[in-house]
Amino acid sequence: MPMLADTIDGVIGVDTHRDTLAAAALSPVGGILAQTATTADVDGYRGLLEFARAYVPGRRCWAVEGAGSYGAGLTGFLVQRGERVVEAAQARRPASRTGAKTDAIDAVRAAPGALAHDLGHLSQPRGRGDREALRVPRTARRHASASRVAAINQLKALIVGAPDELRTELRGLSTTAQITRCAGMRDRPARSLAHRMTVRVLHTTAQRIGYLQAEIDELGDRLAPLVDAIAPWLVDLPGIGPVTAAQVLVSWSYGGRLRSEAAFAMLGGAAPIEASGKVVRHRLNRSGDRQLNRALHTIVLARLRDDPATRAYAARRTAEGKTPREVRRCLKRFVARQLFKLLERCDQPGVEVMRAA
Repeated sequence: MPMLADTIDGVIGVDTHRDTLAAAALSPVGGILAQTATTADVDGYRGLLEFARAYVPGRRCWAVEGAGSYGAGLTGFLVQRGERVVEAAQARRPASRTGAKTDAIDAVRAAPGALAHDLGHLSQPRGRGDREALRVPRTARRHASASRVAAINQLKALIVGAPDELRTELRGLSTTAQITRCAGMRDRPARSLAHRMTVRVLHTTAQRIGYLQAEIDELGDRLAPLVDAIAPWLVDLPGIGPVTAAQVLVSWSYGGRLRSEAAFAMLGGAAPIEASGKVVRHRLNRSGDRQLNRALHTIVLARLRDDPATRAYAARRTAEGKTPREVRRCLKRFVARQLFKLLERCDQPGVEVMRAA
């Protein structure tokens, strides 16, 4: 497969920040043609496009760092105008304090990273539109869930250090019962100051857990119709609900963004990586989109619990000597292959999307 450098006349590397953008135009062999900096707004985007047309008037490619965050606006602006955009890997921090790292240097570093790859291994930016409508509530739900777990841990710690009477009253209850009991507690003036303050904090913490749970439920309810509008067949597959389906759609984004099902598995951290040593085995893949990896893991756990075919496969591989962890890794790779093929096929124009039986 040809390299990107063989198909273009130049590349523009862009280092993105909240308010500013730094860009560098490079030749196909990595020589710096020009550098500039501008604001991260529509006027700045237009200025960068004029800069690119002046120094790379022919075939060009943009390597944008943070194309899904600080560079999302620029990426959308360029794609709408027919520009070729790839996502550049984030520049690593220097090993020491004296290491050179500025916005201009990061812009220059973004471009060679794209030039060094062949066309099949370039990272395409995610789509916006419907996928962005899924990403926003999905991300908000994930953060609300993390905050709820933190609040529950705080409640548990308060109970451990509470006065003896409160601790005895609460420690034997389940987590749900503890939350309910604490949410209904009231201050008693006859108690000691330590007792009263502990009751107040337990009450407010339990209320916060309830508010976060309500937010989580509301955001989950909003995801269901969005998933049903984009890929209604997805939630009919074993082990997939609206939340995991939303994450799969967000990570996959659109047909053709990823070159193969192997690339999708690598994105989700489900591609097998050989471990070093004398024993031939595969180790945990810690790379890729960890939220997609989490979705694949959730799907596998649900299928191991409820899907007879998956349980039969796990039993067969266990009999062959695979550990439960290795079986789950194999299943995650299978789920990644299945989802990618279905998503790519159903995203093609003219292909009827069939709901799973």
